[in-house]
Amino acid sequence: MAVPKRKMSRSNTRSRRANWKATAVATVACAQCKSPKLPHVACAVCGTYNGRQVIEV
Repeated sequence: MAVPKRKMSRSNTRSRRANWKATAVATVACAQCKSPKLPHVACAVCGTYNGRQVIEV
């Protein structure tokens, strides 16, 4: 098992952890109702996916 030989300094630890950013959720506009939705997922507002009705809303 890999074990560090020396204690990592605060600045090195914090600069490494500075890259743990949360990214914003990517959304696209629905082709039918123009509301924001996740890509490759049926629209929760109108129930369409890829130009056809797949969910009764």
